[in-house]
Amino acid sequence: MTNYYSIDKGAFFMNEVIRTIKNRRSVRLYREEQIAEEELQIIMEAGLWAPSGHNTQPWHITAIQNKELLAHMSNIATKEMAKSPIEWVARMGRSGRNLFYNAPTVLIVSGKQEDEIMMNSAVDCAAAIQNMLLAAESLNIGSCWIGLICFFFADEEEVKKLLLPEGVKPLYAVCLGYKGRANGKGPERKSENINYIR
Repeated sequence: MTNYYSIDKGAFFMNEVIRTIKNRRSVRLYREEQIAEEELQIIMEAGLWAPSGHNTQPWHITAIQNKELLAHMSNIATKEMAKSPIEWVARMGRSGRNLFYNAPTVLIVSGKQEDEIMMNSAVDCAAAIQNMLLAAESLNIGSCWIGLICFFFADEEEVKKLLLPEGVKPLYAVCLGYKGRANGKGPERKSENINYIR
């Protein structure tokens, strides 16, 4: 069946990729059961297929499924968040909320330390994360990109316990788990953020 989606001007064919992009939401409520190993492997492999400058593939992905470790990481991060001069960050830190929303799987995405001009592994790792978020949605698995994990990464002694390879720097976390509820409708997108030069 052919589906078309209209925006202010014209229409375009709605295929499965576009539908997945438009359906994906940041999920903050997860079921307790662990995702299947096959699903985890598919999601991480999607990250490996992201584009990267000069094909450097600078990412490293650490999958954590240990509840005690995840709770420990969350506790360290939220304690530091509570000290933040940014009120909304401090408020989240004081809330007692689990940084990972009790997701059963958390991926730590790290990038190789940069030593060449014009190389930015953080950008390449962001592309890998987006691939994984979309792969998860295509499998009806919830995901959430966690930037506030930086408060945990600030503790170098704790980061050492993650056994990351030499020469990589942890950047972000991604929560994964079966959704606790169906995706809601997303916010309206700002069409004025696009312009044309023709």
